[in-house]
Amino acid sequence: MSTASPDSTAVGTSGGTSTVSVGTVTGWHVLKVERYSELKGVGIGKGEHIKSGTFSVGGHSWHIRIFPNGVDQVSPDWVFVGLYLVSSSNVVKAWPTFSVLNPDGKPARRVTSTGMQAARTFSSSSPWGCTYDCIKRAELESSYVKDDSFQIRCDVTVFKEIRVETATIESQIVPPPDLHRHLGDLLASDIGGDVTFEVGGETFPAHKYMLAARSSVFKAELFGPMKENATDQIRIDDMEPRVFKAMLHFIYTDMLPEVCSGELRTVMHQHLLVAADRYNMERLKLICEDVLGKCIDTNIAATTLVLAEQHDCPGLKEACFRFLRRPGNLRTVMASDGFQHLKNSCLSLLEELLAKVAL
Repeated sequence: MSTASPDSTAVGTSGGTSTVSVGTVTGWHVLKVERYSELKGVGIGKGEHIKSGTFSVGGHSWHIRIFPNGVDQVSPDWVFVGLYLVSSSNVVKAWPTFSVLNPDGKPARRVTSTGMQAARTFSSSSPWGCTYDCIKRAELESSYVKDDSFQIRCDVTVFKEIRVETATIESQIVPPPDLHRHLGDLLASDIGGDVTFEVGGETFPAHKYMLAARSSVFKAELFGPMKENATDQIRIDDMEPRVFKAMLHFIYTDMLPEVCSGELRTVMHQHLLVAADRYNMERLKLICEDVLGKCIDTNIAATTLVLAEQHDCPGLKEACFRFLRRPGNLRTVMASDGFQHLKNSCLSLLEELLAKVAL
């Protein structure tokens, strides 16, 4: 089983949009008023009106009313124009605009009251069921009445239902990172290799820039003052080929290859810890510390403690002390070959051990 592996979770995102819109239907109707002088004189009184024929917009019936002499006693100098909802079982929202037309039929002036630039609510059940706008009679007569007639156009926009459209935006599922796999394939293929290591009679091709990126020691050896006479072939002593191969695999993939279980696995991680410390590969070193700290027993406790002391692994060292504090463990370890190695190689460590662990 690999000791460490990159995140293998596929990444995907999803989202959506909502669009809110109002359906509208627009129509218009023109009311032409002839013999205007008669209407404003005796034909139509204050508050009385003339009306257009019925027309349909948005499925509803409407008509226009014009009040030539105002709608009440206080507005005799104004001409009022209004839109009426003739019949409908529902409340209707609409936006009417009124325009006085030139004799050629083109809009000349909008007739819209201040503050009324919005949709209005119409209902046939209302006493009015309408809306009014107005224009000064003097302005109408001086500018728009010709041959004793004028035209009023009403544009009606009926607002229908509010529509909400929702769209789901699905992104592509992004596969998990696979750089480690590609780099592992590169190592195995020997494509572009520019340096070869000789370890225990075996050769291992590699790439200088990859090694330099992963290890400050390799960087100095290959590109810095420590570089070995610009050679492309480097010999490494004091390391087993399988250990160097596993370290190379980690350099390229950030993972350790599958290793044997049991004692062989422990020995491999001990050697890898030494290699990681030698080449200043802190992550690999911590991985090895973690593995070794979980498999301490009476057979390897002493050698692991020496290893932790020699390669500055305080976490692993403390794990050994905790193991040796357990009843009976120290006495058993003291009878092992590893303990003799500890006594011969690290006297100060032995003194520290005896001071911390009571017999």
